[in-house]
Amino acid sequence: MKISVCGKGGSGKSTMVALLANEAVTRGYQVLVVDSDESNTGLFRMLGFDRAPSPLMELVGGKKNLKQKMGQPAIFRESQIETAHIPEQYSLKRDGLQLVAIGKILQSLEGCACPMGVLSREFLKKLTLQRDELVIVDMEAGVEHFGRGVDSSIDSVLIVVEPPLESVNVARKIYELASEIGIKNVWAIMNKVPSGEVVAKLKRELKERRIEVVGYIYFDADIFKSSLEGSIPKNGVAVSEIKGVLDHILSRAGLPASG
Repeated sequence: MKISVCGKGGSGKSTMVALLANEAVTRGYQVLVVDSDESNTGLFRMLGFDRAPSPLMELVGGKKNLKQKMGQPAIFRESQIETAHIPEQYSLKRDGLQLVAIGKILQSLEGCACPMGVLSREFLKKLTLQRDELVIVDMEAGVEHFGRGVDSSIDSVLIVVEPPLESVNVARKIYELASEIGIKNVWAIMNKVPSGEVVAKLKRELKERRIEVVGYIYFDADIFKSSLEGSIPKNGVAVSEIKGVLDHILSRAGLPASG
């Protein structure tokens, strides 16, 4: 199953990706995390790696060559890509967890992120999985990735929503765009909520927009403390609450609670 984690910038997408990935690994799943956000650079630290993998963009010749290949029928020569066959230089692994990164914007005036979007789309489309494998994609903020078709081979979308109304409105747009391309499993997880009253209000707002809520994570001081170090705590409120979210996702996809 391929899960896309989306939402407004700053809502906590990378944190949710790391929490979900860690929980899935503890259950025996083989998890591939795809860093498809061209601006956020800290995901590898959250996942416990001391460096980022070489970006897949370099595997296909760098951004300049990728731009030239964008009009061609295929960027990767392979018709299918298996997680085990991703070259070691472009993949980091530990304890059932694997990380790949599409590429980042590194300097001023280098141009738009469209080539990364095209690469993400083809990589995810050609990626083939075994039953005990999960893919969790850390998408770029907002909705542009839908316009590029990056989500066209995604099975489930998890929208991270925080209290500001703008985050709810972005969630509504994500829900609409995901539905347009036939993704049926679209849910929201509320993040950084300060009280039960805010949970109830956010839930009402999302329900009015036909978005099902599969969990919520209260403001967790441990998460914020760890984030200053670029990591994710091994226990605490957020770690406990993510368990039910993963239960729901796996159940709706017809997958067992453990890999």
